Amino acid sequence: MSASQTAPGVVGPFAGLDVPWLLKMRAETRRDHPFLIWAPFDAPARKWTYGEFYERVGALAAGLAQRGIRPGEYVLIHLDNCIEAMLAWFACVDLGAIAVTTNTRSAPAEVEYFADHCGAVAAITQPAYAETISAHCRNLRWLAVISHDAGTPPAQGHAAPRSDSFESLFADSADRPRRVADPHAACSVQYTSGTTSRPKAVLWTHANALWGAKVNASHQDLHQGDVHQTYLPLFHTNALAYSMLASLWVGGTCVIQPRFSASRFWSVALEHGCSWTSTIPFCMKALLEHEIPKQHKFRLWGTAVCEPPAFSSFGIKIIGWWGMTETITHGIIGEVDQPNTPMSIGRAAAEYSIRITDDDGAPTPVGGTGNLLIKGIPGLSLFKEYLHNEKATRESFDEHGYFITGDRVTLLDNGFIKFGDRAKDMLKVGGENVAASEIEQVIALVPGVREAAVVAKKHPMLDEVPVVFIVPQAGVERAPPDLHDSVMAACRSALADFKVPREIHFVDDMPRSTLEKVAKAELRKMLS
Repeated sequence: MSASQTAPGVVGPFAGLDVPWLLKMRAETRRDHPFLIWAPFDAPARKWTYGEFYERVGALAAGLAQRGIRPGEYVLIHLDNCIEAMLAWFACVDLGAIAVTTNTRSAPAEVEYFADHCGAVAAITQPAYAETISAHCRNLRWLAVISHDAGTPPAQGHAAPRSDSFESLFADSADRPRRVADPHAACSVQYTSGTTSRPKAVLWTHANALWGAKVNASHQDLHQGDVHQTYLPLFHTNALAYSMLASLWVGGTCVIQPRFSASRFWSVALEHGCSWTSTIPFCMKALLEHEIPKQHKFRLWGTAVCEPPAFSSFGIKIIGWWGMTETITHGIIGEVDQPNTPMSIGRAAAEYSIRITDDDGAPTPVGGTGNLLIKGIPGLSLFKEYLHNEKATRESFDEHGYFITGDRVTLLDNGFIKFGDRAKDMLKVGGENVAASEIEQVIALVPGVREAAVVAKKHPMLDEVPVVFIVPQAGVERAPPDLHDSVMAACRSALADFKVPREIHFVDDMPRSTLEKVAKAELRKMLS
């Protein structure tokens, strides 16, 4: 924590509180109200009330303690979306252990790195990943495996040696560990994507998690009657904090699906009366290919940009936002009750200080694009540290105490901000800086294009040139000549000549990383 948080007499917003307090409080005040609804694809939905979920978490926390898990120890949770992922996360933080949630798309070597780096003493996974965890995480005391793979029966041959069943971990909830609440204690770890270096372990405190719960609920205007539809991965900040913890804070309901499914989205929304969802452009584009039911109850969606014209047909107010694992919530947020500048990500959130500067540190003028920096309180409104990496933690802040995000944004009128690109996704074309996102936004509007991703290709004269990968919309012929010509015509009309793609590659799908983001490093490998 910063000096201002630890100075004598300073009372923090979560003094004497922690995540177990929040769950216990909600179990007492909303005992019979649905908290989590598990909605697998091929089985009936299962509701967990606040009271029922709290008791089950207590039973698992007691069982983990009996299996030797102690406060301060790290437990690897390598699970797709399922109710067991939430039981495991809450049980760990209930007893004071640290829940380490990892991307289930990770390669075996990455999983080995995660476990060894944090010093995980145990792991909880599912049949599809059990062999990988068992073979590559050799320092674990034990491994527990749930009975299914995100709601589907396990495939044959996925049994892991030296593993226990998840159900065998439970004990009597009356024996759940008791400890003094400490908001400054470590709570959970998430690993960054690590596109240019080893993934960094973002450490949250209990105060961080409570901050995420409270501030996300405020930013999203959530109330106890809201039902949040959740299909983005729960191992990531977006679903974990924006959706689940925010719903917990207000005493609402969170519907958990195994993953995004355009064909199942609306039926689940209608069945449970969903009123809110956190989504991404990839999902919205897929939903445009399905009929939009008039009787849905959605009042707000949150996504990458405010009021995107391409998605106006949903008839739902869409607010933009920007955040990172390190910020826990949104440092930039769209207005719920006021008009927003379309395609912006919103304005600076009241809880943070935002700077936009050029490479020399000078303020970026309106209309200019610069580096995005954000200031908060480590351990409260910003992550506490990068675990076991003091150098990376220190170097991620500038001399004024601002966190260096690595993102570039454009400052618009009236304080609105437009996302530019990750600094690493900027192209250098003949001495000109080119944002891949600028080209992608032009191509995405071309009829027949479902998704576009621009990457740099090495060029002997210009250093780099833009190349685009395109997934055509359903029913559109793969690599049709007219679509190629339409894309090129749109680019020549809307972009400077040096920004026009030199090559177009039509693909059936994109390689994916966290939050269904395109894994551009994989696309670059395809070019080389």
